[in-house]
Amino acid sequence: MKKVHLGLDVGGTASRWVACDPDGQVVARGSVDGATAHVFNPAERQRLGTALAQMAAALVAEDLVAVGMVGGLTGFGSAAAAEIAALAKEALGLAPAQLLLTDDIVLAFAAQFQPGEGHLISAGTGSIGVHVAADGKMTRVGGRGILIDDAGSGSWIALRALDAIYRVLDRTGSLAEVQRLAGALFALVGGSEWHHVRQYVYGGDRGRIGALAVGVAQAAEAGDATALQILAEAGAELARLAQALQTRAGDRPIALIGGVLNLHGSIGTEIQNRLPGTPISQPNSDTALAAARLQASGEEHAWRAILASMLTPPVPSLGSSVSAAAP
Repeated sequence: MKKVHLGLDVGGTASRWVACDPDGQVVARGSVDGATAHVFNPAERQRLGTALAQMAAALVAEDLVAVGMVGGLTGFGSAAAAEIAALAKEALGLAPAQLLLTDDIVLAFAAQFQPGEGHLISAGTGSIGVHVAADGKMTRVGGRGILIDDAGSGSWIALRALDAIYRVLDRTGSLAEVQRLAGALFALVGGSEWHHVRQYVYGGDRGRIGALAVGVAQAAEAGDATALQILAEAGAELARLAQALQTRAGDRPIALIGGVLNLHGSIGTEIQNRLPGTPISQPNSDTALAAARLQASGEEHAWRAILASMLTPPVPSLGSSVSAAAP
């Protein structure tokens, strides 16, 4: 069996993995079920175990054996590390010393920047901004979940759009003013009655809610003014994340990643307008590949020390200010 270095990017909708040889060349890659690091929830623990088992089966089918893994998991925190390591050992036979675990946004940062180099804004189903300083200090902004935060994300866009159409309905008794937007949303929901929307939103998860942002973009393309306004506001909210990082951690280049950025040009235009003079890039992000190459090159040892410092912070006293962790 050929020995490989693994990179794993675990997301709530899907998890992507890449296997590299010691030179960082891709040997195999694939996608398995989505999961989270919320292993305190038995259902989520099972989901993660299933995803790891699926990846292990794919490696066996390719006649590959892992000698180490760098993994980024949505919702990861140090309290979950031991249990996730146990799942990785069960599925892949990897000892804790062969693992480097972090959350997905930090791994995405490592795929784009060395510590201290830039600020990363991620806008997918949720939204968050992060800066990792040269000394390992991490600053996070946003990312507190769709119920109270994640401004500018797919979920935020979808919920703002639903709110907008129902406010029009309440005020006028008709959806005529937002016909294009309502029609696009209802087509994705699968029905136009309130019980259809209620079941879709309250009976689903944030990934399914976030998928409705595609309908908002479709309506904007058709000229719907409300949809265009919501998308511009999403760009403004993502720019605010970047501005918050600049205020707290200094001016740096901004890297933007996530599917929301591809919804409609008005989002990127608004971000650019609100960040004049700031170098902004929208790189193609292959986080799993970057993780595998990080493991293969041995650079994960430098990141291991950084992660140890950021995942075990002192307990703050009441009234102190701390950076918010993603839910």
